[in-house]
Amino acid sequence: MRNCETCPAPIIELDINHLMSDMLGEKHGLNRSQIDKHSDAAVKAFENIQANRGSGWLGWMQLHINQDDVVEDILLTADSIRKDFKTFVLLGIGGSALGPIAVHQALNHLHFNELSDEKRKSPRFYVEDNVDPERMQALLDVIDLRTTCFNIITKSGATAETMSQYLIVSEALKKEIGKGWQKHIIATTDKEKGNLIKLAKKEGFKTFYIPSTVGGRFSQLSPVGLLAAAVCGIDIRSMLGGASCMDQTCCSSDIWKNPALLEAVVQFVLMQEMGINIHVMMPYADSLKYMADWFSQLWAESLGKNITRKGVPINVGQTPVKALGVTDQHSQLQLYTEGPFDKVITFLKVEKFRSKTVIPHGCEEFEDVAFLGGKSHNELIEAERIGTEYALLRAGRMSQTITLPVVNAHTIGQLIYFFELVTAYTGELLDIDAFNQPGVEESKIASYAVLGNTAEKYQKKQDEMTDSPSEKEQYIL
Repeated sequence: MRNCETCPAPIIELDINHLMSDMLGEKHGLNRSQIDKHSDAAVKAFENIQANRGSGWLGWMQLHINQDDVVEDILLTADSIRKDFKTFVLLGIGGSALGPIAVHQALNHLHFNELSDEKRKSPRFYVEDNVDPERMQALLDVIDLRTTCFNIITKSGATAETMSQYLIVSEALKKEIGKGWQKHIIATTDKEKGNLIKLAKKEGFKTFYIPSTVGGRFSQLSPVGLLAAAVCGIDIRSMLGGASCMDQTCCSSDIWKNPALLEAVVQFVLMQEMGINIHVMMPYADSLKYMADWFSQLWAESLGKNITRKGVPINVGQTPVKALGVTDQHSQLQLYTEGPFDKVITFLKVEKFRSKTVIPHGCEEFEDVAFLGGKSHNELIEAERIGTEYALLRAGRMSQTITLPVVNAHTIGQLIYFFELVTAYTGELLDIDAFNQPGVEESKIASYAVLGNTAEKYQKKQDEMTDSPSEKEQYIL
């Protein structure tokens, strides 16, 4: 495990041995020459990203550098929230929710909300990222509006899911609290454009801004994710420091010196040359469970595109799948070892867990149980990971491992920035726009048309949907 060049912190490690033909054989493995032949394209991808960092949609590359004043404001606000409120609720969807959930799960107690106030030392934390009517009611059943702070996150202020939640919450606050209800809301949005900034100015909400150059799925290291993390006691400066270390680690255009660039080239080759269309993210740690959810949006929404930048039809992208070791050894592994040869499995390994659970001796009459005595869950979970890795290898299936020396704010900042870089580089290699999401927009427009939005584009969509083929009764049983 190597250390960062600018600080003594250990750096996460990428191990692609179990992808290579040296391990898997020529039939199912990847040859080094298949990687090396893309060296020139990799250099170009690296240079394109570096040349545009901080501009366009690459503002996320500067978040570990240019937020000193913002971080100070976040920390002061978080301290005030911890003093004044017992519950902190984040209202957002997609990139506004998945990152905060993943970081909270990774860095806080796995039963955070059930801890006593004395042990937790922070408000209970909820993220509402869906509009299931039962879910909203369930939230209102367990919180006290008088002691709850809501963070509304939407860059445009036109996100139907989030703004519908705002309407419900603001009405409830007005009824329960009356004058001063606005102190219970923090708005995180665009600084100049959109509905939410207008509401924030009108009502006097405390406001944080999402940089115009940062898209939702790349926003975890902006106020979108940093406020919730700080409220819940996470060291956000260390997270940003981790991103900075990964930025330094990935400063070379040489594939074999830049782990993010290597990973991008590898996944490009797997997709385009080897038919590996499914990417399974499998953490072997409950703390990292929701990093797989966050990765799934980043990877799918960024790379699932039907045309290149030049307008050439392409229909690319790997389907991300979420799995959890050891849990999903008992639900998905059968498919991975004996199903189609269309998957790559990425293990997230933790070198040193923050706790150790020793297994007591007992059940001596049962040999297949007694052998566990004196060992630990730490040993067992790593043995299970190694066993899964070997089962895949024996079946000729591809896997790779990303190792975190320990799960802390610094390594999580590294991991987030690593995956963001990999995604950006891969988009360059594919010659696609990795920062738009036209397929998502189509769904939004259709949804709003169904609800009767009277704007012209929704009316046109409603007419289009009316003209679509009618469903047939014979296919409904």
